[in-house]
Amino acid sequence: MSLTIKLHISNHPNFLAQPKIHQNPTKILPKYIYQTNPLRPIVLNHTKMSSISSQSKRVIKSSLIDPDGGSLIDLVVPENERNLRVSEAESLPKIRLTKIDLEWVHVLSEGWASPLKGFMRENEYLQSLHFNSLRLADGSFVNMSLPIVLAIDDKAKDDIGSSPNVALVAPNGDLVAILRSIEIYKHNKEERIARTWGTTAPGLPYVEEVITPAGNWLIGGELEVLKEIKYNDGLDQYRISPKELRKEFDRREADAVFAFQLRNPVHNGHALLMNDTRQRLLDMGYKNPILLLHPLGGFTKADDVPLDVRMEQHSKVLEDGVLDPETTVVAIFPSPMHYAGPTEVQWHAKARINAGANFYIVGRDPAGMGHPTEKRDLYDPDHGKKVLSMAPGLEKLNILPFRVAAYDTMAKKMSFFDPSRAKDFLFISGTKMRSFARTGENPPDGFMCPGGWKVLVNYYASLQEGESKQPATVSA
Repeated sequence: MSLTIKLHISNHPNFLAQPKIHQNPTKILPKYIYQTNPLRPIVLNHTKMSSISSQSKRVIKSSLIDPDGGSLIDLVVPENERNLRVSEAESLPKIRLTKIDLEWVHVLSEGWASPLKGFMRENEYLQSLHFNSLRLADGSFVNMSLPIVLAIDDKAKDDIGSSPNVALVAPNGDLVAILRSIEIYKHNKEERIARTWGTTAPGLPYVEEVITPAGNWLIGGELEVLKEIKYNDGLDQYRISPKELRKEFDRREADAVFAFQLRNPVHNGHALLMNDTRQRLLDMGYKNPILLLHPLGGFTKADDVPLDVRMEQHSKVLEDGVLDPETTVVAIFPSPMHYAGPTEVQWHAKARINAGANFYIVGRDPAGMGHPTEKRDLYDPDHGKKVLSMAPGLEKLNILPFRVAAYDTMAKKMSFFDPSRAKDFLFISGTKMRSFARTGENPPDGFMCPGGWKVLVNYYASLQEGESKQPATVSA
């Protein structure tokens, strides 16, 4: 489908202006257990710090939170060394990557997984798998709830032989990277699946797509990526690295950055939550909170709305004024999706630390899905936000559990759910939303901006048109 998107990053009026002096200093705030109001005690701290800043003015910088490990990892080879590395890679044993492997190379290369410097060796893998964290050389811990690993089969292992380094090759045959000082170890798939998802039930999308067909060995080592990963799909301008995002927040003079991840189209309930969060931060005394609207751009399951459609829909949400482009940065998070619930949501939050966000919005059943063989949720819908409030290595990130939003049939708009009049509220799930769009049925007025809804309807209409053109099969 044709895609026309405006890039909501480069037209901010303050880009070329001198930084303003604010009276509220940048401060990394403590995280509070989710059952309490995470904003109330922060107000006191922020007010106290305001009086300090009135005595010594400083320029607001939006490096509000240090990346894990203290510095952001960049694994892309400098341009002046590229030809030499390419020549070396051509002479090495080669491993052919899958599309999803390449997405992980992208994630690692830009520092989303800092301080990880490549695919995990066995000690890192075991720490991630069993502790959801990594111990650093200084004894401190960083969160790392998902193993980031590369699988190979017996033939690839034999071809590597005793070579200490290997070259990684993209699905199209291009040289992508060198993996150095490699370690090869057993890939116990059942253990990996059970520890990551809490079940080995059949039908887990990432398992069926990635792990089941993968080889019985894992290979780890330090990664040198030969050049920036590009997809040439019309969306590369939205694939903004953590380093670039931090610079963008500085240019916008943000004194708070709150991240919202999603893998679905934005409806007015999402917008209500994001706008309410910004207002809460303003009420706390922040002067310029910036929203990082951060849709997941890697692998998703087959019935999810594709990335290009979601990005066009998000663009309409900003064009229609549902979200303010002046206080919103739209970017793609390149990670594949596991649908691993509370385990995966830690990864989503940790990666946003590295991108420079010091607030993270979490809602009902983050990174969850329906049970693949039973008619129930795979995870308790409240466990994601509970786990984030306690997860080791995420202490410096402020977790913002959001209130439940639903369609208010009396007000005819998305509103925060009021239990005292529960019968007046309609909950429209992602499945129901897709069903509306697929059948051409309009949702209730006020559920989604008209421009955004039209994008979805057109997408599902194009699918049905394609299906109708499929030749009929004739059985013998």
